[in-house]
Amino acid sequence: QVQLVESGGGLVQPGGSLRVSCAASGSTFSFKIMGWYRQAPGKQRELVARITHGGTTLYADSVKGRFTISRDNAKNTVYLQMNSLKPEDSAVYYCNTLPISWGWGQGTQVTVSS
Repeated sequence: QVQLVESGGGLVQPGGSLRVSCAASGSTFSFKIMGWYRQAPGKQRELVARITHGGTTLYADSVKGRFTISRDNAKNTVYLQMNSLKPEDSAVYYCNTLPISWGWGQGTQVTVSS
């Protein structure tokens, strides 16, 4: 059973930056397309970025040019660098495969507020 552990969230002012990480147990990580998802209160979980095993990336329009997804297959870890953060980026951030095939981790809370 693969376990996902997200970390790195916190409180940041608008315009600030934050990097969140997701570590996955198990040996199949490097063959998976990985995605970062987020869920704000009262809203559905949405996919914000994805990365293939070879490093090809794709972003939601709402974060394009501000967020960067990356991965380290040797460490079974995927990252999301978030710059120029806005209050509407506030959410719990999760990682998972694409399509979703693993159980969800606990997520990491990102709050953008002055």
